[in-house]
Amino acid sequence: MHSRTAFQSKTISTDLVLPSETNPLNNLFGGELLARMDRAASISARRHSRRIVVTATVNHVAFNRAVPLGSVVMIEAKVSRAFSSSMEVYMDVWIEDRESGDRVKANEAIYTFVAVDEMGQPVRVPELVPETELEKQRFDAALRRKQLSLVLAGKMKPADATELKALFE
Repeated sequence: MHSRTAFQSKTISTDLVLPSETNPLNNLFGGELLARMDRAASISARRHSRRIVVTATVNHVAFNRAVPLGSVVMIEAKVSRAFSSSMEVYMDVWIEDRESGDRVKANEAIYTFVAVDEMGQPVRVPELVPETELEKQRFDAALRRKQLSLVLAGKMKPADATELKALFE
């Protein structure tokens, strides 16, 4: 199994915010954005693993800026780290001003996907090799996030979370 880069999983989803997708303030519903991010992230995870993928967790979502009606929304998703059968996908959400064309980062999210076979059983995925400085930062942070998640779920003893312990030493 050959390793892959984050760039090879890059997925950009571009869409327009329509009236039926907005709340009473004429901003995109959060749930609509979550669904769009899930689709973009699943394509990214599938590109990395070349397998069927299922959403395992929505690890983090930050709604930092409202996405107004009529905006062009771009979701950029890339696998940030691959584990044995799971992949963390990091997404940056951009909005494009209708008049100026300027792009502003509006939101970000981190989802985890698991690659499965046709029977729904987890399968191994290729290793990810980060290339850029940002990819390396996200790659390193992914292990800390995974260990924290396992500790909180009671699946890892805090003493075994070496990456978390290293933050406090």
